[in-house]
Amino acid sequence: MGRAADHPLLANSGIALRAADGDHAAQMARQTDTNMTFQETIRHTTRGRGTYEITEQVQAVIRNAGIQKGLCHLFLQHTSASLIVCENADPTVREDLEQFLSRLAPDGDPVYQHRLEGPDDMPAHIRSVLTQIELTLPISHGNCALGTWQGIYLYEHRDHPHQRQVVVTLRD
Repeated sequence: MGRAADHPLLANSGIALRAADGDHAAQMARQTDTNMTFQETIRHTTRGRGTYEITEQVQAVIRNAGIQKGLCHLFLQHTSASLIVCENADPTVREDLEQFLSRLAPDGDPVYQHRLEGPDDMPAHIRSVLTQIELTLPISHGNCALGTWQGIYLYEHRDHPHQRQVVVTLRD
């Protein structure tokens, strides 16, 4: 019989592992904790409001980690920008998205109370909430399994340049 205390995930759980062939169950439990997690931060300086394709930087992190199959999680450490998967062949798709969001959350709307950082700040927060600050994508054959016309974009919602950080976490 294997002891749960010998396994880091089961220690202090009160669970005893039993197997017909001795310590096989404990060995199998240890093997489930051998998945690799890799993490790197991508830094990107924007030129102001707009979309910035970061697909190649994300794919490079995956290649450098050597992961062939798994998950890629992206987390943007900001509240006035976002991450999107969007059409990468025709830039007018992203231009239309910007036009739509500018009507939905216009700069300088007098209804906004939060104005500390300028007339584009509160609309940037609204746009970030309406889009997303994190993405989870499958990894297949050593790359994000994106569709033919899909790209990963950092979407800057502020008018002025900003330094943005995207934490990339990979799990095989």
